[in-house]
Amino acid sequence: MSALQDNPFTGPIGAEYEVLRLLCPNAAALAKMIGTRMADWRSDTGPIEGFEIGCGTGISTLAALSARHDLKLTAVDSAGEMLDQARVNLADYVSAGRVKFIEADALAALRALPDAGIDVVISNYAIHNFADDYRKAAIAEIFRALRPDGIFVNGDRYAMDDSAAHLADTQATVRRWFKILTERKRVDLLEGWVVHLLSDESPLHIMYFEPSIEQLRAAGFAPVTVEFREGVDTLVIAVKPSA
Repeated sequence: MSALQDNPFTGPIGAEYEVLRLLCPNAAALAKMIGTRMADWRSDTGPIEGFEIGCGTGISTLAALSARHDLKLTAVDSAGEMLDQARVNLADYVSAGRVKFIEADALAALRALPDAGIDVVISNYAIHNFADDYRKAAIAEIFRALRPDGIFVNGDRYAMDDSAAHLADTQATVRRWFKILTERKRVDLLEGWVVHLLSDESPLHIMYFEPSIEQLRAAGFAPVTVEFREGVDTLVIAVKPSA
């Protein structure tokens, strides 16, 4: 994200990102779903060239790589501290040449990809961090970089279009975070995550569900399907049509 986006994971919440498993269990569940989706996709062909946006500490990276032995992945994130954790967590895959971790701005990295050169793009809990204009540009670049019949698999936080329901969900989330982190005497992490959530909820960033699905369709993806949705936690599969 660098020049275009301020990375929210360069402080304590990046250093201890694994706490997300407690704060949002669906984040890990969505990572597993990404792996399952990869295992089911084009199982009769290979090798597969993949690209991951916002890989963080490698939770969804591991799910995808362990699901597909024919997958070779380039994973980018702009938070070097988190990438250091990913390289340790997936050291065997790095040594085997199956994943390359790159510290880079997501949009710049996407723009550097050749036209129609990637089979699959995955992301988990990253796209919602982007500002609206940046996100729109990233979606367009994902579509351009994918080969025909390639897929974009995104597990993410898609805000509810019903504002009252979304507010209630957000309030419940904050209450849960307070309980979990105050019990662990981690007010520092609580502060970081609440500040980050306020950014997610800001008009500049909030990623509403229906407009986001329409944004994918407008970019050219078809079909766009929702394979899981619980509260704001959602798995979206977008296919680039064959030429």
